[in-house]
Amino acid sequence: MFTGLPKDPVMLLGVINTKLRDFYPSLAALCDEMQIDEDELTEKFAAIDYTYDTERNQFV
Repeated sequence: MFTGLPKDPVMLLGVINTKLRDFYPSLAALCDEMQIDEDELTEKFAAIDYTYDTERNQFV
């Protein structure tokens, strides 16, 4: 699922937030294009106390 992405959740967070900021208007768009399961991604970040903020378009 996360092919080519960091396995460490903190490193992954940085990559995903950068991609959201620079290339994607929403988490759904990022997940669709990168073929990532949105629920699995949000659960991974919830484990390190981060949630997706739609207004900021990033995990905070």
